[in-house]
Amino acid sequence: MNRLGQENSPYLLQHADNPVHWYPWGEEAFQEAARRNVPVLVSIGYSSCHWCHVMAHESFEDPETADLMNALYVNIKIDREEYPDVDHMYMDAVQAMTGSGGWPLNVFVMPDKRPFYGGTYFPPRRAHHRAAWKEVLVNVSQYYQQNQNEVLKQADHLIQHLQNLANPAQKLEKIVDFDAEKILEKLLSNADTEWGGFGSAPKFPSTFQLNFLLEYHLFKPHEAALNQVRLSLEKMWMGGIYDHLCGGLARYSTDKFWIAPHFEKMLYDNALLLPLYARKYQLEANPLHLSVVRQSLNWLKEEMYDASYGFYAARDADTEGQEGKYYTWAAKELKNLVKDDFETFAQLYNVAEGGNWEQTNILFLTSESLKKSEKTYLEKGEEWRKILLAERRKRPEPLTDDKIILAWNALMISALVETALRLEEADLLEWAEEALNILEKQFAHPEYLYLHSGRRGQMKLPAYLDDLAYLAKALIDMGNATAKTLYYHRAKAVLEYVCQHFKSENDHLFDFVHHDYEQVQIRKKDIYDNALPSANVVLFEVMQSLELIFQENRWPGSFKNGLNTMRAYISGFPASFSRWATLAWVASESITEVVIIGPNAKKIYQSIYNKVEKPNVLFIVSIGEEENIASLKNKYKQGDTLVYICKDFSCLEPLTDINQALGVIL
Repeated sequence: MNRLGQENSPYLLQHADNPVHWYPWGEEAFQEAARRNVPVLVSIGYSSCHWCHVMAHESFEDPETADLMNALYVNIKIDREEYPDVDHMYMDAVQAMTGSGGWPLNVFVMPDKRPFYGGTYFPPRRAHHRAAWKEVLVNVSQYYQQNQNEVLKQADHLIQHLQNLANPAQKLEKIVDFDAEKILEKLLSNADTEWGGFGSAPKFPSTFQLNFLLEYHLFKPHEAALNQVRLSLEKMWMGGIYDHLCGGLARYSTDKFWIAPHFEKMLYDNALLLPLYARKYQLEANPLHLSVVRQSLNWLKEEMYDASYGFYAARDADTEGQEGKYYTWAAKELKNLVKDDFETFAQLYNVAEGGNWEQTNILFLTSESLKKSEKTYLEKGEEWRKILLAERRKRPEPLTDDKIILAWNALMISALVETALRLEEADLLEWAEEALNILEKQFAHPEYLYLHSGRRGQMKLPAYLDDLAYLAKALIDMGNATAKTLYYHRAKAVLEYVCQHFKSENDHLFDFVHHDYEQVQIRKKDIYDNALPSANVVLFEVMQSLELIFQENRWPGSFKNGLNTMRAYISGFPASFSRWATLAWVASESITEVVIIGPNAKKIYQSIYNKVEKPNVLFIVSIGEEENIASLKNKYKQGDTLVYICKDFSCLEPLTDINQALGVIL
């Protein structure tokens, strides 16, 4: 019997009608496997994953294949976004066994959850050097039944290897000096100076690397660093990875030119890219960057936000079983829509009669096409966009995964706060605060402080480290932008909870999972900046800010030891630790603390924020004094708004003139 019908995840519900007897993740499945003495097949994916859909259609919907799976295994289907800790362990296992990973992830595990074999996509028949799925099912089952002692040994060795991987070396005997210039050189050595981004296909936005380059340039002007940021942002928004009709960027490009994406749009990618485009606009006033920001904000508001619940997780790549069908066009179709403008439109957006991608057309710009027709683009672009968008909305739409994930929502709230400050738009800040209050109300929990994810108000699972770290960061960002100190207190409560429940006594880094809620054998530490920032680095950013705000001596030692643990990783592999690199650089400089206090604190913060680009300047903003916040004590003067500039817990005389304050800060 398929048991997914009562689940809440859109991804699991997509599989609720499969003939496979799927179980959701839980002890029942493993108990059944032990009773039958069969292995468990754990199949992991997510709702917007193209190859997950392909394998589902080819194999999981096929009755003959399903009968084989049901006879030989107990089968579990997992939404990786609901159970990232389970996904982490099994992904690491498959990468260790095969040298590669990805989704769908299919892992064969023992009834005690230990993995012993796995892979990603398997076709129904042998193809592209991949074994047929039914062959794999039969061979793995036979091997398990005939060689159980050998399987036990393999599982033991693999678990030991995974435990070593999950816990990076935390000895501090040798501290590696941080050299920002060498980090910059390493990042630029892998930069694609023709098409932007880093490396070759497939290409991801690499926002943490771009942010480091931009921070470096703003602190110490460096033309090559700035040019790489400028080039990357321009090539991305001109490419097919950007949705030219309604905004938002897809997850990654399959080619180095940013033309052909995998079409799924993830909330977190757009949360990370939105403030980068807003910042670039604020620095250079390029109206095309502003257009990216505006269109993406509209898309988020119209298609990705529910005022009752928050921001949705993702938008699928597929419609009617075909990747990109919703987003691509036949030349004839476009000709009928833009009529007499077709020739110019086709030249501008690189439309070909036979298609520019798989016999259809992805809309994208190039520097050459834009330069040739920029005047027309500026005059007619909005008119064309409205015509095509209206037509596109008549098509069957891709699935929206309306799951609400605390971590991703917190990232988006931080993005909205920064974008509101960059554009100086009060309405945008109000939206961010509304979303934050909705989030806190929904996800708060008496035992686990916050929960991880949910759908339509039905929340589940204790929050993971990234949920809490990103939330604490969003609370601090909101506290600064609104001058409401209640957000500082909430961030402090989150940090205190994390220190109590996510960190072992002798560790310098934090575990990904609450110590009272461990579902697999591996307690992993999330240290890499991948598609999402490392939960640890964001938590250390929070620690750095709250130490300055509350001036409590319990955090500096933890911050220093944690960062020192990571220095060798940062220096050796900056592409995987770029946000860490930014934090290490800030920590290596003398921090300037700017306290803005008084009735106009919010307005003055806005005025100063966009003019201070140095990453080592941290703010504390409040409309009045508060006894429980040490950095604000004895600084309030009735009726005045004062700016205190402090270093090493020593402050200069307060200033009331913004230009004077900027003169000291800059």
